[in-house]
Amino acid sequence: MKRNIFLIIIGIALAFWPLGGYQEGIIILTCINCIAAMGVSILTGFTGIFTLGHAAYMALGAYTTAILTVRYGVHYIPAIIAGGFMAVLIAWLIGIPTLKLTGDYYAIASIGLGEAIRLIIENWQSLTRGSRGFPGIDPYTTRFTAVIIFIMLAIFTFNMLESNIGRELKASRDDIIAASLLGFNTPRTRMKALLISAFYCGISGALLGGYMSFIQPSMFDMMKSTELTAIVVFGGLGSMSGTILGSAAITLIMEYFRDISQYRMLIYGVLLVVIMVFRPEGLMGSRELWDFLKFGGKKNNA
Repeated sequence: MKRNIFLIIIGIALAFWPLGGYQEGIIILTCINCIAAMGVSILTGFTGIFTLGHAAYMALGAYTTAILTVRYGVHYIPAIIAGGFMAVLIAWLIGIPTLKLTGDYYAIASIGLGEAIRLIIENWQSLTRGSRGFPGIDPYTTRFTAVIIFIMLAIFTFNMLESNIGRELKASRDDIIAASLLGFNTPRTRMKALLISAFYCGISGALLGGYMSFIQPSMFDMMKSTELTAIVVFGGLGSMSGTILGSAAITLIMEYFRDISQYRMLIYGVLLVVIMVFRPEGLMGSRELWDFLKFGGKKNNA
């Protein structure tokens, strides 16, 4: 309960604190990146399934929402939800054959599937306008919208990870064979993690489209997928608060060095190398922020 109140207070501060236009944009972008990173963390950090293709689910959410709002006049709230569920549908179709793979094999498959989805979007000219991009999206992603959705998903995520579902995810991550012997339905658990993570990324992509008012396939390439996975590793595998802090930190650093954009990826790479050398477990390791603040419920080491 205390943790939820803490998150709500943070949300209120982020949503209503007086800021300039540039600072508001940074808050919006941070929330969007945190939502996508939470999705990847559920799959990679808490289920142990390494992925390099989740930008494709962002693309599905972004294009679904853009098409519904621009061409069919659907209100942005149901359109955003529809974008999330479109990502879930495609993830379910992809997960049926691919979640049988383990270790590096799934990561390799996720690269191919992610690029395949991006190329389909890029070449489906009649629906997506292809590589020219999709313009004219209403700027529905305000600071209030982005913060409220982020806080709602964050509260749901932290509570889910302490529930039976969270214990299933962690058991499958730690030892999938032992988890199966203990009675967990590990294939179903892995599918749950994939669908939830796809939904988060779909919502994130939908919000990104509303923030940029323009989307194109190159925004959701393998580089974006790699960035999301790197954020999870940077924050700490098995730490959702670490993922959020890592995502916020990297977003702020990348925005701070926008004036020297040609060096931003160099700075980003150096930062990751420094973290991996001096703190290979990531910023938070497998601990949550609540362990240091002494509230948020009993720690679960499952």
